[in-house]
Amino acid sequence: MRKKKSLLWMALLALLVLLATCGDNASGTNSDDAQQSDSEGLTTVELGMLKLTSSAPLFIGIEHGLFEEEGIDLQVNWFDAAQPIAVAVTGGDIDVGATGITASLYNMVAGGEELLIVADKGREQEGYSSTALLVHNDSDIESVEELKGKQIGITQTGSTYHYMAGRLLEEHGLTTDDVELVPLNSIPGLMETLESEQVDAVLLNEPNISLVLEEGYGKVIEQIGDAFDYQTSGIFFSNAFAEDEETAVNFMKAYAKATQYYYDAVLVKEDGEIVPGENYEEVINIIAEYTDQEPQLIESGLPYMDRDGVLLSEDIQTQIDWYAKENLIDANVNAEDIVNTEFLEQALNELE
Repeated sequence: MRKKKSLLWMALLALLVLLATCGDNASGTNSDDAQQSDSEGLTTVELGMLKLTSSAPLFIGIEHGLFEEEGIDLQVNWFDAAQPIAVAVTGGDIDVGATGITASLYNMVAGGEELLIVADKGREQEGYSSTALLVHNDSDIESVEELKGKQIGITQTGSTYHYMAGRLLEEHGLTTDDVELVPLNSIPGLMETLESEQVDAVLLNEPNISLVLEEGYGKVIEQIGDAFDYQTSGIFFSNAFAEDEETAVNFMKAYAKATQYYYDAVLVKEDGEIVPGENYEEVINIIAEYTDQEPQLIESGLPYMDRDGVLLSEDIQTQIDWYAKENLIDANVNAEDIVNTEFLEQALNELE
């Protein structure tokens, strides 16, 4: 008798569990089903980037749902340095990378790795403060020419800072042989070394330039963008991702809408001065949130980029030639093999 009662209770319990499960599914509260529904019809794209101000259009695109509008479920992978992003793109671990263009990247390509540089993500441009050469306030140096025989602090050998120092020297009739380039490994290292006057000059980017000027221990000798145009960073596609032309173009459509939003909010000038756009404060706050910096600090250094995200294509070969001349890349690389602006061009045509 006891056995029969036990079996009856077990049957009733099983029935109650089954009814509860059916009820949850019917009401749509099952989390797995919800995730499938949310991503239904969207193509997952893995993106790798850094929490830098120059990633602003990507932040905007995420916040405004621009990628979802183009059928993309964007999965963000945060990195701490530029080189691992390029490695992840060439290795197929991520579809899209957003980071600086360095000698290491060109060396990877020279070694047989494959990726495509497809759009602008920040450049040095005349009239915009991005990266500059600074000396200590007590220094007698007033021009680049006076740096002959002096020490200049950079981040690392083969970095964008190395390139900018070399090109700036050449613009003023010098070469890297005329100075001692001192790798200091980090931006804080550059700032500390400038303050303690352990080197004669350093290269710094915004907002760090403004911090140094505000604290009163440095002065600007020349803005890089005033000396030459330079494509500092870009958007990269893996070759496998580029084969999915529809998704690649859709990504570029979302990105172009975001760069236009960014440009119109914070980069428009009148009479040589930036005139805050309608969405200025919103964009500043979005950047501050994603980079964990104060809004007023963000305002002091907003990187320039093309309104439509168009890459400064001709500069890629200029960079390659310079790095090769300085023996910083193992073999010569042809820019035509790694630059592809067709996805963005098609995206812009479709957005008209």
